Amino acid sequence: MSLSTLLQRSSLPNPILSPAQAGALVLRHYGVRGELQPLGSQQDLNLRLDTGQRRFVLKVCHASYAEAELAAQHAALAHLHAAGLPVPQVQTAQSGEALLALDIDGQALRVRLLDYLEGQSLNGVGHLPTRLLGELGALCGQVDLALASFDHPGLERTLQWDPRHASALIEHLLPVLDGDPRQRLLQQRCAEAARCLQPLVGDLPVQAVHLDITPDNTVWARDAERQWQLQGVIDFGDLIRTWRISDLAITCAGLLEHVADDALRIGETVRAYHAVNPLQPAELRALWPLIMLRAAVLVLSSAQHLRVDPGNPYIQANVAYEWRIFETAAAMPAALMEGAILQAAGQPLADLDLRHAAPLLPALVGQAVARVDLGVLSHHCEAGNWQQRGFDQQVLRAQPGLACTLYGQYRLSQTLIDCADEPATCALGVELKLPTDSALCAPEAGQWHVFDHERGCLRTDAWSLWITGLRDTPADGQRLACGQVLGTTTGLISVQLCRAVDVTPPFFAKPSHASAWRALCPSPQRLLGIDCNAEPVPDAQALLARREASFARSQKHYYQHPPQIERGWRNYLIDLQGRSYLDMLNNVAVLGHGHPRMAAEAARQWSLLNTNSRFHYAAITEFSERLLALAPQGFDRVFLVNSGTEANDLAIRLAWAYSGGRDLLSVLEAYHGWSVATDAISTSIADNPQALATRPDWVHPVEAPNTFRGRFRGPDSADDYLRDVDARLAELDAEKRQLAGFICEPVYGNAGGISLPPGYLQQAYAKVRERGGVCIADEVQVGYGRLGEYFWGFEEQGVVPDIITMAKGMGNGQPLGAVITRREIAEALEAEGYFFSSAGGSPVSCRIGLAVLEVMDEEGLWENAREVGRYFKARLEALIDKHPLVGAAHGSGFYLGLELVRDRTTQEPATAETHQLCERLRDLGIFMQPTGDYLNILKIKPPMCTTQASVDHFVECVDRILGEGL
Repeated sequence: MSLSTLLQRSSLPNPILSPAQAGALVLRHYGVRGELQPLGSQQDLNLRLDTGQRRFVLKVCHASYAEAELAAQHAALAHLHAAGLPVPQVQTAQSGEALLALDIDGQALRVRLLDYLEGQSLNGVGHLPTRLLGELGALCGQVDLALASFDHPGLERTLQWDPRHASALIEHLLPVLDGDPRQRLLQQRCAEAARCLQPLVGDLPVQAVHLDITPDNTVWARDAERQWQLQGVIDFGDLIRTWRISDLAITCAGLLEHVADDALRIGETVRAYHAVNPLQPAELRALWPLIMLRAAVLVLSSAQHLRVDPGNPYIQANVAYEWRIFETAAAMPAALMEGAILQAAGQPLADLDLRHAAPLLPALVGQAVARVDLGVLSHHCEAGNWQQRGFDQQVLRAQPGLACTLYGQYRLSQTLIDCADEPATCALGVELKLPTDSALCAPEAGQWHVFDHERGCLRTDAWSLWITGLRDTPADGQRLACGQVLGTTTGLISVQLCRAVDVTPPFFAKPSHASAWRALCPSPQRLLGIDCNAEPVPDAQALLARREASFARSQKHYYQHPPQIERGWRNYLIDLQGRSYLDMLNNVAVLGHGHPRMAAEAARQWSLLNTNSRFHYAAITEFSERLLALAPQGFDRVFLVNSGTEANDLAIRLAWAYSGGRDLLSVLEAYHGWSVATDAISTSIADNPQALATRPDWVHPVEAPNTFRGRFRGPDSADDYLRDVDARLAELDAEKRQLAGFICEPVYGNAGGISLPPGYLQQAYAKVRERGGVCIADEVQVGYGRLGEYFWGFEEQGVVPDIITMAKGMGNGQPLGAVITRREIAEALEAEGYFFSSAGGSPVSCRIGLAVLEVMDEEGLWENAREVGRYFKARLEALIDKHPLVGAAHGSGFYLGLELVRDRTTQEPATAETHQLCERLRDLGIFMQPTGDYLNILKIKPPMCTTQASVDHFVECVDRILGEGL
């Protein structure tokens, strides 16, 4: 078939059948009735037939499709089904035929009925996780492996999508883009791809291939955890015998719509395919050119088809994403993609041969050159100074003699804050401090090209050398001999090697791209003659394996594959590859991470004294007095401990000692600690799935006054919830048991910052005190100004407890907790002996505790929590109107909760979606974790130095992810 005939057939409009005609057709020929719904198609008519018991797909195409082609599809479906692959099966008509030839209203048509695979395509799912990229690659490999033994006469056909015709087709269709400014770029990229492909075609294996295994032509369904699971492969309309690698090329091209402009992510698809169905070297080198050509064919074919059938909604919907596929591909250097594909298949590029290169800097030979560490843990980086413009160069200039930066080092100065993009932090070259007027010489013969000011490139036959910081350079285009002078230095220079002569490489690469870029831009160490390579970054997953082999596994870590965090600054945490993560969950670091005042206080006090509280020193008195000044009137005694668990445990002992009873009321869904006593009063099944079944008989949980999803809802529900308090107290009264007390978070922290109904604590406290019990306010999570509107959570309820427990942010990460109470309660414990905490109230802890309060005041962090927190809450509330999955925004200040529900009426918790949202936020550089008994609430409790810019970044990322479709 000629190219023009091929295009004529491929440009035919879809067959036209009315609903009545289609219904009569299936009844007459297949003996079934049902509802018919149109499915999208470029050239055919596809209808879903629902009989009430089963569903099918009615496929109608023009008779220009040869019978042998369609018979080959049917045979391939049977072949793959026998191989155990999930594909639809063909249903025969009442006549026994699998393929009908019909004439309807003058249209010569071919008709088939196939099984309908339940589920959906991934079309419209914007971001695909790495797991799915790999699964699609493995699926493509499995189908190709099975089809390698398949043969049929109908495979010998001419098809516009066959990559063997791509160059001719592109040339023929290119005029449809006349007037489009993208036409020239498309033409250039296709010409480059064709040149790369041409020498390889003779070595490419040929077999039967599906030729369209894309996110659109695979069917998926979500499991109970909202994870996509493959249901099958559909649409065998492009089945043909051609190059085997074509199948993977088309799969990868289709995925470029789902990789957020990051074409290198298809490396996972290649890796998975190659593991199932090993590829030959020529195929690996041909893959990227074929992807580029496929992207161009998609664009041109749709443009051509819209000329013929401008009203086709299927084509109209595809045009935008096909252009995104092309533009994503066109943005990547072909040499980089080829290297990345080879790496993915375990076949890295050979080392660059520099054995005969002359020294680039003859004056450096034999000289000692200081290695300047600019990595994440560098001692040069402190108190955020790395954010200064030109920081790296300032450090380099400050070195006393010859000095160099390190190739392959992830530099802290290149990190990005409040940004969803992965920062380019890996240095692909070296910067050097040299004496002014040092001469650089060409290490090999080549041509000099001038680019920006003091920047040029020496292009040899095999590689290019990029240099910045030279003067007195050769003229642009001048040919140089090996050893000829390139120019002289102005003080600092940068040197970068690239094995591709037609690529302008960046000086820094993203960590996820670093391996591919380092293969393309190897170290210039041999040319420089100095040790300038950075030490490899430790393997975070290997370290995790060591942790799990030695550290008790019940002490969990965030995320299944966590990044290795070794530095923090303000409200950001930084991994060893220089990525800054917005910390939205760390209520321990109230001042933020890396605060210089904390470092100074700790260092000074450690240099003086650190001991236990039985010794007499000023810090413990000063800190106790400061805490009492923050407490309500009448509080006059402080205990200092190391954690919230210890504080709550001590509070329980105080309640027992003062009341003479043992029985405590606690609130369901709450968490108070991990010791025996605090675990006993903790009822959160998210923290302990056995919580409700293992309570000792002295613990009496009362119904959680959850005004959003509890049995009684809204702000007027206090009396309803208090009835359960009355019931528990009545039971104790009937048994003549002395009540010890009642412990409650005054704002429901573990449930996502939900406020208790007004009046709840006032009445509950009164009922407890009537029976001689004490009221404990667990402020460990919500106190100390975090709520913004109040310093203590109990202030929102208008009550004063008998005992206040506090920890978390008191020490900004230093182990520090406190129990604040009245003298008579504190002294009741003396009858049982003295109380002692070895490290609680140590000089170091007390000095840090005092410094935290001073910094909070000096930096206005309580006010910041109030003002920025109000803005934060308003932005979260705006998501409710935009996304049905968002049920409510709870809390205040910097203790907020965003609750996700699948149904706002039933309030079915969106647990799996919340988990996926947190995982995706991590991809975008934000740490967040779920809370609540159903783990369906984002527990938002960042450092109190968090800015409005960070809030905007967080909310915009949540908005983006919810828009992607969880």
